[in-house]
Amino acid sequence: MPQLRVNGYDMTYVEAGKGVPVILVHGTLCDCRYWALQLAALGKTHRAIAPSLRYYYPARWDGSGGGDMAAEHIADMVAFISALDAGRVHLLGHSRGGYVAFGVARQAPQLLRALILADPGGGLIESPVGGGTPASRPATLVGDCAELVKRGDIDGALRHFCETINGPGGWDRVPEIGRAMMRDNAYTLIGQARERRDPFSPAAMSAIKTPTLLINGALSGAYFHAIADAMLQHLPKARQVMIEGAGHTMNIEQPSAFNEAVIEFLAAH
Repeated sequence: MPQLRVNGYDMTYVEAGKGVPVILVHGTLCDCRYWALQLAALGKTHRAIAPSLRYYYPARWDGSGGGDMAAEHIADMVAFISALDAGRVHLLGHSRGGYVAFGVARQAPQLLRALILADPGGGLIESPVGGGTPASRPATLVGDCAELVKRGDIDGALRHFCETINGPGGWDRVPEIGRAMMRDNAYTLIGQARERRDPFSPAAMSAIKTPTLLINGALSGAYFHAIADAMLQHLPKARQVMIEGAGHTMNIEQPSAFNEAVIEFLAAH
């Protein structure tokens, strides 16, 4: 797999196609392999590029050292896009990757043509339950899972994470190829538990002038729908597509519908 040197780190990525780049940013416990069902489809009309964020596969990290992962990943993606030297790009982030993509849009809007946020993860200042965390996702989830990882209970940590995000049976529904990917990245939960993410505030959302598509799984938890509702209210140039019959991993559960929504949006920008 090719690599690009950014901020002193060799970032691994995979790509398909030619043309205007669309950068795909994975979420928690994932890596560049997460986008296997998108690369070929998006590569028909664009240069689809899926990087693995710092500390994630193929890196082998034990969770020690490092700084604020969220801030590092935002800075790395700004540097990655700049290092491509391919002009303005489309940026798509899923879950925690949506938070990273949102951060790039805040810090370096001049690099972007359009922004796509698929079930973006983060806190809301105006959360209905307070504490910056919408209902249905405990604020301690990542920390609790990180403690299980430290004790060596990798599958226990991953089961707890998946069943909190995707409901009962969430881990059992993950195919073995997906479980292997998550095991490869389990120790990143330790670093993620230490990061400090600013919540999605009305002021931060209102400052995003980049055309934005919000993609949500119709069956995703209330946590993700609360964020989307707030973004639709505050992002100046946002619209939403709902993927029916899919939850949080909508790009895997309903890849055709997901890809079609992305391609249609990209064609308009």
